[in-house]
This record gives sequence, C-alpha cells and structure tokens, in this order.
Amino acid sequence: MPNRLTSAIIRLPWVVLGAAVVLLALSGAYGATAASHLLAGGYSDPNSESARADTIIDQQFGRGGLQVVIKVDAPAGVDMTSDPLAVGIGQSIVRELSERDRVQPGVLSVWQNPSAAPALVSQDRSSALIIATLDGGENDAPGYADQISEEFTGERDGFTIRVGGRALVYSQVNEQTTKDLAVAEGIAIPISFLVLIVVFGGVVAAAVPIVIGVVAIIATFALLRLISAFADVSIFALNLTTAMGLALAIDYTLLIVTRYREEVARGRDRPDAIAVTMATAGRTVAFSAVTVALSLVALAIFPMYFLRSFAYAGVGVVAVAAVAALVVTPALLAVLGARIDSVDVRRPLRRLFGRAAAPSADVPPENTWWYRLVQWVLRHALPVALGVIALLLVLGAPFLSISFGFPDDRVLPPSASSHSVQEEIRQDFREDLSSTVTVVAEGDVGGDALDAYAARLSRVEQVNSVSVATGTYAEGRLVAPGDPAVTRGDTALITVSTPVEPMQQEGRDQLDALRAVPVPNGVSTSFTGLAATNADTVDSIYGHLPWVFTIIAIATLVLLFLFTGSVVLPVKALVLNVLSLSATFGAMVFFFQDGNFGGLGTTATGSLVATIPVLMFCIAFGLSMDYEVFLLGRIREEWLASDRSREASDHAVAVGLARTGRVITAAALLMSIVFAGIAASQVSFMRMFGVGLALAVLMDATLIRMLLVPAFMRLAGRANWWAPGPLRALHDRFGLSEEAPVDPGDKVGQEKVKSEPDPPHLR
Repeated sequence: MPNRLTSAIIRLPWVVLGAAVVLLALSGAYGATAASHLLAGGYSDPNSESARADTIIDQQFGRGGLQVVIKVDAPAGVDMTSDPLAVGIGQSIVRELSERDRVQPGVLSVWQNPSAAPALVSQDRSSALIIATLDGGENDAPGYADQISEEFTGERDGFTIRVGGRALVYSQVNEQTTKDLAVAEGIAIPISFLVLIVVFGGVVAAAVPIVIGVVAIIATFALLRLISAFADVSIFALNLTTAMGLALAIDYTLLIVTRYREEVARGRDRPDAIAVTMATAGRTVAFSAVTVALSLVALAIFPMYFLRSFAYAGVGVVAVAAVAALVVTPALLAVLGARIDSVDVRRPLRRLFGRAAAPSADVPPENTWWYRLVQWVLRHALPVALGVIALLLVLGAPFLSISFGFPDDRVLPPSASSHSVQEEIRQDFREDLSSTVTVVAEGDVGGDALDAYAARLSRVEQVNSVSVATGTYAEGRLVAPGDPAVTRGDTALITVSTPVEPMQQEGRDQLDALRAVPVPNGVSTSFTGLAATNADTVDSIYGHLPWVFTIIAIATLVLLFLFTGSVVLPVKALVLNVLSLSATFGAMVFFFQDGNFGGLGTTATGSLVATIPVLMFCIAFGLSMDYEVFLLGRIREEWLASDRSREASDHAVAVGLARTGRVITAAALLMSIVFAGIAASQVSFMRMFGVGLALAVLMDATLIRMLLVPAFMRLAGRANWWAPGPLRALHDRFGLSEEAPVDPGDKVGQEKVKSEPDPPHLR
C-alpha cells in the first residue's frame, strides 16, 4: 500500500471515516432495492441450439414463454374429464388465463386438447393440468406467475387449485433466496463476532472486522444494483458476493489488526505500527485481492449470465472488501489508539479462574504450538505428504462419477408449491410435459418428407408419440390428426412426447438417438426442451472449461512468481489447490448427487447443477490462493532475512507458519462460518455451494497449509526459491515485496535491521 496514502489516513482519520459513513449511507439507500433488479435464470447458453430453437418458437409461434402449470384436484370419486362441475371449473380457469395480457395464445387443457389427456389428466382421473406460457422471459415472467399463483391458488366448489411450472420456480427461487440471505447474515455476523472475541480477547478489536464486513455488505448491495443496470445479474450473486464480501473483509481486517498488534507489542508507537502494518500486511491484502479477483475473472468467458454475473460482481466485491480493509481499517486503528485493546474479556475470566495473565502478543514464534507442529511435519515430511495426498485422493474418488444437470423445481424445498406440484405430476401422470422434446424444422417443410421424418422419430426407443401439422405418429404409424398451427411458412414444429426423465443420462441418450435420425433433404433441425437445454448447457460448460483452467493457471503462476520470485512455489500451489478441490468435489458428489446422508436435506436428482461446480472451483481456488499469499508472505519475509541455506529454508517455513498459523486458522474458521450461513439456504444448490466452500476452506487451511505445504517445502529445500536467471532479473525489476520500509527515526526498525545479516543475492 503506498506510504503516502497510509500517511494521509493516519493524519486525517476522522475525515476518512466521515467520508466512509457518507458513502455508506448513499450505498445503503441505492442498494436497498438490489434484489428486485436481479434475475433467477441464466443457466443456459444463449448461443446454443436449444436457445436458438426457443427464440424461433417465441418469435414465430408465440409459444416460447416460461410455463405456468395450474393443477386442479377434484374431490374423491370425481372424474375431471366428465363431471360437469369439474369441466365447468376447468374451462372457466382456461378462459380467465386466456384473457390475461401476458398469457400467450394456446392455453393447453384436456377439455380443448383431448388427445393430450395422458399428459394432462392423472392416471386415476382425479387431477387435471392447465398449462399456459407467459411473456416477459426470465425478467418478467416470474412476476406474472406469482400474480397468477396468488389469484388462482385455493378452492373452488370443493376443487383444490395449486400453481407450479418453471415460471413460478423462478419466482419462488427469488423469494426464497431473499429470505435465505437474511438467515445467512443472521447466522454469520453474530457467530463471527463471538469467534473474533475469542481470537482477539477484546470486544473492541473484535468489532473492527465486523464493522468492515458490514461496510462490505452494504457496498456490495449498491454494487450489484449498479451492475444490474448494465447487465443481467443472477439473484444468487446477492447471496454469494455478500458472503464473499463479509468473509474477505473479515479475513483482510483480521490479518491487518493481528499484524498491527504484533508491531505494537514489539515496541513501535501506534502511528509507526500502522504504517509498517499497511506496508506489509496491507500489501499482502492488496496482492491477495488481485489473486482472488483474477480467479473470478475467468467466469466472464462463459456465455450464461448466471456465471458471467459472478465475474462482474465477484471482482467488484473483492475490490470493495479490499478497499474497505485498506482504507477504513487504518483510520479506525488511528482513531481507537490504545482503545483497540479495551474491554478485554480475558482479564475477568482469568481472575475468576485464577489463571495467569495473557502472554504478550510478541511471543517468539519458536515458543508457540504452531512452531512445534511444523517442526514435527518437517521431520516426517515424506510420510506426511504421502498420507495427506492418499487421504485427499480417497475423498476425491466420487468426483470421477460427477454428472452435470440443469436446475428444475427440485432445487426448492418440497414445501414450495412449484416443487410439490411437479413431484405429483412425475408420480401420478403417465406423461410429463416437461420431458417433451420440441424440434424446430426449417426449410422445405411442406411435403411428405416431414411426415416420414416424424414417423422415423416415433420409432426411437421410449418415444410415445410424435406430432406434426399433418398428424400424430406412434411406432411409425399415423394414429391421430395433427395441429396445422404448428407450421408457418418454411418453419414447422415437431413435438416428441416421451416418458424419459430429461435430467437423467437416459434423457441425454434418447436426445442423441433423436438427433441421429436422418433429416429430410432441404431441412435443418434444432432441438429444444429440458433434455436439449440440459445437454447444451453441459456441453457449453465443458467447451469453455479448458479456457477457464488456462486463465486461472496462468494468473496463478504469474502472480505467485511476482510475489515470491520462484517458479517452483507457484507450480506447487497450483497442484495442491487442484488436489484439495478434487476432494471437495468428491464430497459434493457423495452428498448432493448420490444423496448420501439424505442429501444433507436436499432432493438428490442424480446430477449436480452444472454451473455450481464451476463457480465453486473459481471461488474456492481464489480463496485458497488467499491463504497461500498470507502464508508465503511471512515465509518469504523470513527467507529474505536469512543466509539462504537449507536450514534457513526450513526455519523460514516454521517461523512463517508459526506467525500466520493462528491467523489463517481463525480466518478459515470465520470464513467457513460465513459459508455455513449459505448452507442454511433452502435452495439446494445454494446449500451445496455453502457446504462445499466451507469444506474447501477448512480443508485448505488445515490439510494443505498446515501439513502439505511445509512437507513439500521441506522436501524441495532451497529449490523452493529457484528461478532461471532471466526470470530472476525480471523479478528483481518488477517483482512485488512485503518488506517493511524502515524510517530513519524508527529505532525499533533500525535495531531490527542491524541485527539481521545482509543476505546474498538468490542464485
């Protein structure tokens, strides 16, 4: 952090804090309505074949909106298709829907479309479905669905009416996400405060990271509101970036306050302690923020706005958290002065239990438990490394069977009407319209060739029927008339009815079989429906993943080289992070895909929402690098002050870990608490996200930082710091440093410099 900025903050702390309060008030006012401007969709690739087909259906046939499903349940013994009262109620609902401005033409019901009875009437004939499509896309259709739900849900003459459908899924996800955000904050903030009291001992010191975290949350709301004015932003960005803002702000402030107290304990006066802290820990925070941000930038290459919005919002929230920590924290430290250690709860507790006074904050690292732990690891480096790697490989084994899917109603809790309605459809109806595959045929669609094509499609295994304008085919035979309205000009719609679950592998296999059916000459086809959208989304993610991995790998290697001057440590960090994340994903497959331990309270569908593992990878990788920077910063500081021998390398590792072990562990615990708040979400993939990131953070701070890193550095020895000559020269010119500047009037710093040997240049 530039010394002039730190000096200005120390001179004018009240001005800085006053400006921060004004900006905070403005951000709070502007960001208060952020949730209403965010969207619940964005999972599919807008450039995919299925998206193109959906656009054609919408623009040429007026049928491409989001579905809303009204389920009418009759009293016992009543047939929904023949009872006069049932028919009257059903037809009145159809009329009311058809008269609404936002409902597209062609409301589907058994009374207007008897041939669709297998999909619209339950097997016991006691329930019937009415299906409408809504204008407005993902922006507005969910709101219209919510209005329909409020108006129609209830009872009419003893008939129970409930509402579901994809449009209502989006609406209820929005509503549930907003509720979950309040729960997450209610869990994270008070528990984090209590943990910080334990870490710092004093209430005032513990309050500083919480204050910075709240500043980051409020600023994040305003940031998301601003971004949503220029780009589509997922509603889930509200939860995730708010959690990241809180977690990173607490992490960064924890590092700064800990280093500040350490410098004060060494004998520096408080202004000097702030200056040295911001030149060392502050620089680490800034570098860490850049590292995390670059891990999130990679998400911008994905075409689906669910992922892309996290690139915009994620980079922004990292910047917000870093600026809040680097600007507001030193101002608070300058204003508080010695009061930072007031309200120390340890003193009365120690007097109560007759314990000795708390040790000085500047305890020699060699006298700490962390130092002894690292020394043990260094003495047993090879067995520790092999044992931890074996454990991570075992934990990551389920990852080999990972299956990606598209989110449906089952991301919501069973109590949500859109989930319960769709679950009853899956169980009680012979056909599920959500399984329907729609083929958009373009070109020469007016002859008999399209009928022959539909007949061939109907012969594909587990296809119930195929409908075109001229007829409906089953097992290659014409069995019913078609709908002339599905052909307009040189474009025709072909509807494939199937009982296959579209989100399972059998749905993908059937889609491949349908696509393999020979297409008539002069005709091109595009497939859509849940199975096609799911397949296209997964294919798009797989297609972009190599670029994501490349961007993250290059960013990691370059940044850590600039930070350490080594080419070995960046490669080590990359390999260990991937190993750790593989174990985390193995746990996600075990719990949420395979449904072990009740799917931790979620509905397991046999696949993971395709966008979430990608998002988790980028965020968890960035957070892992966060701790890597914290740790390597102190190790390198000790290494630069040493004689660069093999023993000095081991000593630097031990002292660096002893200095940062407590901070990293506390930071990881606090960050896992924040993500545990997200794990309380009632939206299944948000729960997976929270659990996964909490596990990733804890695993990284313990198995990786405390065991694998020192073991690896012991085995590598002086080679840890190796770089070829040209790269050494490059680092000498452009590399980053965390060495504290020593002011000529700073007696503590001068004595420290005198006591340290003049290190030779690294070879």
